[in-house]
Amino acid sequence: MGAPSPAAADQSPNQNPQSPDAAGAAFVRRYRTEDAGAVAEICVRTADAGQDATGLYRDPSILADLFALPYAALDPELAFVLDDGAGRAVGYVFGTADTLRFADRFRDEWLPLVRDRHDPDPGRAPQGPDELMAWLLHHPERFDMPGLAAYPAHMHIDLLPGHQRRGHGGKLLAALLRELTERSVPGMHVGMLTANKPARAFYDRRGFHRIPIEDPELTYLGITLP
Repeated sequence: MGAPSPAAADQSPNQNPQSPDAAGAAFVRRYRTEDAGAVAEICVRTADAGQDATGLYRDPSILADLFALPYAALDPELAFVLDDGAGRAVGYVFGTADTLRFADRFRDEWLPLVRDRHDPDPGRAPQGPDELMAWLLHHPERFDMPGLAAYPAHMHIDLLPGHQRRGHGGKLLAALLRELTERSVPGMHVGMLTANKPARAFYDRRGFHRIPIEDPELTYLGITLP
């Protein structure tokens, strides 16, 4: 199963990932280890279908340990942040070129580092948001889904509210797609909460199309790379 990835809607054209934003000081750069705290904050503040999830989880750090930091650790060359111009990350895009290989590495390399900090696998159908996140953490085999073979890469992208709708999401996405294209990756998918209408509009504008996978809460979108 893929994971929901809220995205900021954004309408500006793509720019070079290292050049300053034309509307201000913000610019896209590669992730650095000192960005981890800011990334965790972004993850929580955008985790409720793109809205602030503060207070919804007993231990909100599980969100970054699921949807952001493992990508930075396991695929650092595909980890980009939006720098506010003062060195602080205010948005990010993290991805992997090979989802099935990522799932194996998540299980073998990442999960041992974080499993003791979070609730154990509930061992049954998860009930409530905390059990759902725990289940996702302990079941990386969820990434192996039929219908995604043509889209082996996947990603997560998020922006703090004050930096949305200003072109930054497009620039983050462009940085990731450029790296994947250079690796000759044929396609990328994203799993998003169906209720997140702004995210769907963001992806539609950038050439993503729906992948026909039935899920009551998630929509899967794909893009074919040159």
